[in-house]
Amino acid sequence: MATNVLRNIPSVSELLENPKIKPLVDRVSHNVVVDRVRAILDDLREDVSKSTGNGGLPDVGELAERIARRILEGEEPHLRPVVNATGILLHTGLGRSPLAEEAVEEMTAVARGYASVELDLASGKRSQRVVAVESLLQHLTGAEAAVVCNNNAGATMLTLAAIAADKEVVVSRGQLVEIGGSFRLPDVMSACGAKLREVGTTNKTHARDYEGAIGEETAALMRVHTSNFVVVGFSSAVGLEEMVRIGRRHHLPVIDDIGSGAMLPLDDYGAVGEPVARESIAAGADLVLFSGDKLLGGPQCGIIVGRRDLIDKIAKHPMMRALRVDKITLAALAATLRLHRDPHKAKQSIPLLQLLTTPVENLKNRAERLAPQLAACAGIESAEPVEDVAYLGGGSVPTQQLGTWCVAVQPEGTSSERLAIALRNGTPAVVGRVQQDQLLLDLRSVPPQSDQSLVEAIAACGESS
Repeated sequence: MATNVLRNIPSVSELLENPKIKPLVDRVSHNVVVDRVRAILDDLREDVSKSTGNGGLPDVGELAERIARRILEGEEPHLRPVVNATGILLHTGLGRSPLAEEAVEEMTAVARGYASVELDLASGKRSQRVVAVESLLQHLTGAEAAVVCNNNAGATMLTLAAIAADKEVVVSRGQLVEIGGSFRLPDVMSACGAKLREVGTTNKTHARDYEGAIGEETAALMRVHTSNFVVVGFSSAVGLEEMVRIGRRHHLPVIDDIGSGAMLPLDDYGAVGEPVARESIAAGADLVLFSGDKLLGGPQCGIIVGRRDLIDKIAKHPMMRALRVDKITLAALAATLRLHRDPHKAKQSIPLLQLLTTPVENLKNRAERLAPQLAACAGIESAEPVEDVAYLGGGSVPTQQLGTWCVAVQPEGTSSERLAIALRNGTPAVVGRVQQDQLLLDLRSVPPQSDQSLVEAIAACGESS
């Protein structure tokens, strides 16, 4: 029986001529379409061979439609633009900071062709790629020199490998952080060839603890900003200025890993206690490490600023080549840093800072305007403006709460979870959060120009249901 059914399976050539599939040859490519048709026919033959029933084959038209749908689904890019309505501004799963238009324009300009990545156009001689951003970082942070690598985890590894290989680095026990993906500071130390020397206790570390740990094997003192957890209550830590004084007495460099990379104080906007790179340099830190794609609001990269002799040592380390950034990242970073030269312009132009500094009253007004528009969409039972709490980050700065307003959407005839799934798979894709069986669309993480996209996305879900 199976043999007879197999004979009735149409050929690849026959299916390629079907009007549902033939247009895809030009739209996708001949090779891709042929490969997908063959793969689906192979699956169909295998299913028929294993089947013990008397079920027949789909007709050619149905089979062609199924194949066409599979081809189009396969061509849908996995990486798609998303409207972030989660209320988490630095959402790792959604790419952290969106880029300023100025950064996008510079990326596009250098991506289209060749660029002066390692060529000094004035002299025609070879240059270093960090030249594209070093003077900007010197100006913004007050540091003598700078280098850029792939991300701040890479910056940490590169610094430790260059400065402390086979030597000890003194770190407070209360700062031995683990960040996303099981990136644990003790393991990083080991991988870089440095030796961790823990001092103090989880909740209390004193200056005498650092002093007592310093010996002939000590290469550096290190402070790590614990952005993903907070120790409260009976606790104390040694300030950076005191660590610098200890380092100077013992001729040891002080490394300050500030994590989120703020270029200006943001306490008034909810990002309380986030270290500012310039302030760390002013306090005497010899090296300051931070991310480019968090509070800086730029592309993913790791930035190291500090003393010229130490930066030169880091730049010459063999690991530098493995962790260096490309022309696209350099272009976006340079444009973002130029915006930071004017704090007022930075708040107006850098999306992360725009979202962070938006007044709560503004969010409330937007929620009140959006709610009736969403409630009028098919398949929506109700949509109400509600006050809630948003967060600066999920994994990196989860303790920083921000005031916000949301639209709480209650679907009709289905669950909020199903509506959330439909929105994630729609165009535009929208990611909200389900809370108490309501879908919350948090406007703290949605730029005003995307408000209409929320309405269109909800409307599209109603039309397709």
